[in-house]
Amino acid sequence: MSIYAVMFYLLGAVIVAATALAITRRNLMHAIVYLVLSFIGTAMLFYLLGAPFLAVLEVVIYAGAIMVLFLFIVMMLEVKPDERTLGPFLRQWAPAMFLGGICLMVMAGFLVLNAGAPGPLPLVTVSPLVFGRFLFQKYWLAVEIASFLLFVALVGALYLGRDNGTTEG
Repeated sequence: MSIYAVMFYLLGAVIVAATALAITRRNLMHAIVYLVLSFIGTAMLFYLLGAPFLAVLEVVIYAGAIMVLFLFIVMMLEVKPDERTLGPFLRQWAPAMFLGGICLMVMAGFLVLNAGAPGPLPLVTVSPLVFGRFLFQKYWLAVEIASFLLFVALVGALYLGRDNGTTEG
């Protein structure tokens, strides 16, 4: 088994574990941290497979913009943390630190091994201009639907977070 296969399966395990932890956490902030870790692992998987542009998009759009939107929603809803989830610091953050450490080790492996070099997978590189033209010429309707769904989610978050005038003070 090559080092690229080991990195692939390691990143796959990190993504699955981080996503499972994001789904099962009762504390919303912890779930968001695990989801960001899952997105970063997915970006590193894209980079390993020879798609650095998609890796950058994954980090910027999902781990950046979408998670900031989730954080704003959590802050607007004023969700109080459950007292039962509070515990020792190490028990709360150990899984995130472990999975993040694995991601850091794989990232260091990328730097040492140069994952963009010819390896077991043939690299297909496309410039962002060609990718954008392909995306907006062939899949323009899907892009518009996705942007409309994000807009509806933003309006829904604003509706849920608005003050109904029921609070006094």
